[in-house]
Amino acid sequence: MADPVDDETVTMRGAIDLEIGRPDSGDSGFVSGLYDTLAFWLASFCFVLITFGWSLCAAFIVWLLPRRIGTRVGQWGIMVCFRIQVAVMGLTGRIFCDVSELDALRADGGLVIAPNHPSLLDVVLVTSRLSRVTCIMKANLWDNVLLGGGARLARYIRNDSPSGMVKLAVDEIRRGSQLLVFPEGTRTVHRPVNRFKGGFALIAQRAGVPVQTVFIETNSPFLGKGWPAWRRPAMPLCYRVRLGRRFTVSGDVKAFSTMLEAYFENEMRARSEARSACAGQEPPEED
Repeated sequence: MADPVDDETVTMRGAIDLEIGRPDSGDSGFVSGLYDTLAFWLASFCFVLITFGWSLCAAFIVWLLPRRIGTRVGQWGIMVCFRIQVAVMGLTGRIFCDVSELDALRADGGLVIAPNHPSLLDVVLVTSRLSRVTCIMKANLWDNVLLGGGARLARYIRNDSPSGMVKLAVDEIRRGSQLLVFPEGTRTVHRPVNRFKGGFALIAQRAGVPVQTVFIETNSPFLGKGWPAWRRPAMPLCYRVRLGRRFTVSGDVKAFSTMLEAYFENEMRARSEARSACAGQEPPEED
């Protein structure tokens, strides 16, 4: 039985497929379903292979290089691994990723990059284009065989101590890193976004850097909250990452967080309505 999806997901699926010039495949029979399954497992296998290989290498490199050099090597290595993963997904012909707008952030200095968080692929998509990213990650992932070695080399920040997390994040930004942090704190459950936490704003304020908003759009609930990693989604999968406004944190951090949450809600709802209207239009008749 197919999984239920809400109207917003259906609208986004049709709109994204329309915009990138790919028709919605629907159910095209056994051969198509078999290819979708192969594409899914190929992408999954490559992710495991790439991340595990880099994690093993990074676990040794971290002891050989000085901290500053090691951090940059670690961040660059993660970018390369995730860029390869995005390329592999694209080569399947069933997973389409448009992350090109992120290239505009490459030359920028310290930033807090604040996206919405629809799926576990969000870190892969954002980090695949940026070579100086540090992340706040769950402490229980620190010893993960696929991610731990790379995270330690890149000096990613554990979230087990709130006060220590803020200090480490500020210090890393001042060393020139761009901090990727999801204001929702976890993957989106209540659309369009969960309630925002205030930690990202406090970090930006103390580091004296702006908050760059990022919108991640997808046509699928794949790897959202509660989605098992082994479960194949309906295909094609489409992902688009676009830049929003850049904000300076001033005054009360909690008020800023509430304001930014409202900004995300308004932008995402307006985008969804615009897509819905566009998808419902008939093509103009030729003269």
